[in-house]
Amino acid sequence: MRVAAILAMLGALAMAGALVYGFTCGQFAGEGRQLLRMPWGRIALVDLYIAFLLFAAWIVFREGYRLRSLLWIAAVMVLGSLAICLYLLDALRTSKGDWQLFFLGKHARPST
Repeated sequence: MRVAAILAMLGALAMAGALVYGFTCGQFAGEGRQLLRMPWGRIALVDLYIAFLLFAAWIVFREGYRLRSLLWIAAVMVLGSLAICLYLLDALRTSKGDWQLFFLGKHARPST
């Protein structure tokens, strides 16, 4: 679990840096319009949001239909991989070294 936590932390730091760079050096609206004009730009966004929806399904499965799930899903849709890495860090922390609890959440069988 330590390796997973390190990877998630590195991912979160990389994404936070990338977002800061993008918002300070880029033009979100203008560049977004340009991206949406290109076929591969649209394909990349479809691919990205399919991945977000699959991750959102895992959050709901793991957490159940609760406000917490909805807040995490909203964060994923807005912040992307940054929110995913933060969710993974939280799930790793709360599972306390139990991979079954990490993956299955409330569906995990009690440890013996």
